[in-house]
Amino acid sequence: MGKLFGTDGVRGIANKDLSPELAYKLGRVGGYFLTKGKKRPRMVVGMDTRISGDMLEGALSSGLNSAGVDVLYLGILPTPAVACMIRILNADGGVMITASHNPVEYNGIKFFNEQGLKLTDEMENSIEEYILNNLDIDYLPVAGEVGRKIRIENPLRKYMEFLKSTVDVDLKGLKIAVDCGNGAAYKAAPELLQELGAQVYVIHNDPNGININVNCGSTKPDEIQKLVLETGADVGLSFDGDADRMIAADENGNIVDGDHVLAICGVHMKEKGRLKSNTVVGTVMTNMGLDLCLKNENINIIKTKVGDRYVLEEMLNGRHSIGGEQSGHIIFLDYNTTGDGILTAIQLLSVMKETSSKLSGLAGIMKVMPQILVNAPVAEEKKELYLDDEVIRNKIEEIENHFDGSGRVLIRPSGTEPLIRVMIEGENQAELETYAHELAKLIEDRLK
Repeated sequence: MGKLFGTDGVRGIANKDLSPELAYKLGRVGGYFLTKGKKRPRMVVGMDTRISGDMLEGALSSGLNSAGVDVLYLGILPTPAVACMIRILNADGGVMITASHNPVEYNGIKFFNEQGLKLTDEMENSIEEYILNNLDIDYLPVAGEVGRKIRIENPLRKYMEFLKSTVDVDLKGLKIAVDCGNGAAYKAAPELLQELGAQVYVIHNDPNGININVNCGSTKPDEIQKLVLETGADVGLSFDGDADRMIAADENGNIVDGDHVLAICGVHMKEKGRLKSNTVVGTVMTNMGLDLCLKNENINIIKTKVGDRYVLEEMLNGRHSIGGEQSGHIIFLDYNTTGDGILTAIQLLSVMKETSSKLSGLAGIMKVMPQILVNAPVAEEKKELYLDDEVIRNKIEEIENHFDGSGRVLIRPSGTEPLIRVMIEGENQAELETYAHELAKLIEDRLK
């Protein structure tokens, strides 16, 4: 990847790494490249609840306007709502200002094209080349050609009506606990569930600009576990800051993660004849328990590199209908072009209602295999060389031969730190601990 764009847009500490000046340039250059050649182009802009959102949105929108792009301002909305509103409003692209599950000091800028898809590497590289080389686009609209900022009336309602259109279910009789993470789902999630008939118990739905993701949301799942047990809810739903992820809890307070959701919804979609290509898409970090579950149901699984953009890329190429990550980032491609936490929630609830099942019973279709993850500190310049080392290769082969198909070893260099991540999966927790630490120590010694 380039120096600006990571796997999920441009991200950094707001007003430092991600300055208003950079946001302006991203708007001006990005808006130009996304809408070049279009007459009176329009792009939607939304943001999560971070305090830095107003600052960055003002700069970004000014940049878009200076490139002749009208900004259709959505205000605070989940990331998937921005992708959805591009299609609803027939816009030429969109931007979400968010750092997702990261702490409040971070923020990010994420572009979508006119189809609601993230930008190609080629498009990102073109934008980067201009900004990093301090170049400017050769376009200075004046008079009536300058872009405007147009506030869209009640975009939340438009998004909620879209979500409702994806299910045909009445949630009456269900008690649902919800943790909004003080993020972008704070209004949409509880209001939608109540309108569908559920009794809702909600926490962390009072964002103040600085409490997003603070000891709450999908990265702090013990909060939703506690709320389920305190309220006697049938199910708990926990969202991250921009609501593109959802982690659930069953009626006993046990976590139901993204792999479980893929299993539950994938199998149900097959039964209903809606699982295109009879395939579910996961990543290399997907738990082996999902492999075994899907194999038992005669469903194929394809695994990509870690990152929702790679999951989506595979889904588009193979025309698959469901894919996602253990973190709760699930894509239902029949409905939206990005992970959508609230959509995932109502699809899961729909399965519960249609099958008259408790979530614990549905989740039982998949047995989670223990996973151990150990980081091995190595020299930055050597972290890609682990497979060139015969001693390391032999150790990996020895461990995998021992498992004989009932476990696996995954080695993954960190994209941002001088680390190699060692993940070992199998049936015996104590055995995994021993092997993981042995292998990590060997890698550290050989590549330091």
